[in-house]
Amino acid sequence: MCSGHPQLGSAPMTPPLAGKVALVTGATSGIGKAIATRFIAEGAAVVVADIDQAGAAFLADFEATHAAFIRCDVTNESDVEAAAQFAVDRFGGLDIAVANAGKGTFGLITEHSLESWREIIDLCLTGVFLTVKHAGRVMRDGGSIINIASLNAIQPAEGMAAYCSAKAGVAMLTKVAAMELGHRQIRVNTIAPGLVETNATGAFWMMPGIVEEFVENTTVGRFAQPDDIANLALFLASDQSSFISAGFHSVDGGAATKRYPDLPGAFARLADNSGL
Repeated sequence: MCSGHPQLGSAPMTPPLAGKVALVTGATSGIGKAIATRFIAEGAAVVVADIDQAGAAFLADFEATHAAFIRCDVTNESDVEAAAQFAVDRFGGLDIAVANAGKGTFGLITEHSLESWREIIDLCLTGVFLTVKHAGRVMRDGGSIINIASLNAIQPAEGMAAYCSAKAGVAMLTKVAAMELGHRQIRVNTIAPGLVETNATGAFWMMPGIVEEFVENTTVGRFAQPDDIANLALFLASDQSSFISAGFHSVDGGAATKRYPDLPGAFARLADNSGL
């Protein structure tokens, strides 16, 4: 019999996340939803943490023993602490945390309001800090924390100073957290997506030429789907990545080798076409 093929009647393989408990923030749509859904499919019990309770309707497809929702604003420390404790109380522990909640904005530095700057930093950086802080406190030894950053952590984009700065901060926060939690065998890693087709990035598809420019600036000639990010998150959450920590893992189709699209130019063209 050829090696490498399961024998008939052999026991089914154990799912890679069987017996694990995960907390995923920003998990009712887009990348977060794809990660949460994949984790459940691969055996984990998942706490879906989000401000959008209506978006958690997809959890009806899963048994209550596999998934639960908690409303969580990641910029509110008491919400994040409660979400981490909810995972322990509901499912008996916490093994995996994915700090995914975030959003972007556009504004040239000289025109960017302080309010908008603080909003992005609070959500995209402070929210990750709070997730790492409170998940790290209750997580079982040997766990995995995954922080979702962006291609913009390493590739600047005109008009996105707040977002780029926040995501660069996430990359460094990850490295420090990996150092501080490593004695408990907790790994901390960053995933840095390029353009992913989600509701949150839908505005790019309304801007003539921008998606094509994103694709042109990859090496593989396409944009990503949420499952592309979930694939790597699954690996980093599983024991297969037990010797991987403090890593910055790009899922950008090679876009970091080139340049970021000209967003100011795209907005100017959009305004001209709109007669603004």
